[in-house]
Amino acid sequence: MVTYKGISLARMVKGNEVKFEFYRKNELWYSIDVEGDIFEFPVPISDTGDAKFLASDKATMFMRYIQKHLKVIEVEKAKHEEVIT
Repeated sequence: MVTYKGISLARMVKGNEVKFEFYRKNELWYSIDVEGDIFEFPVPISDTGDAKFLASDKATMFMRYIQKHLKVIEVEKAKHEEVIT
């Protein structure tokens, strides 16, 4: 299970909102407040179809993007640890 600082994805999004931060290199970047810590994640434009993306929205609607980014972070951490050891 992918977590953020020991917090499950379900706990991250339950009753929470995401906020649009910026657009860069074909990605919409959103943030979510996770118990006082801001976590940012991308939403690829190529994956949006004709969906409407608001300045703020229910975090549950963004679970797949949050989960994808958490996995990317996890893989990069593992690569970094291999280099160090």
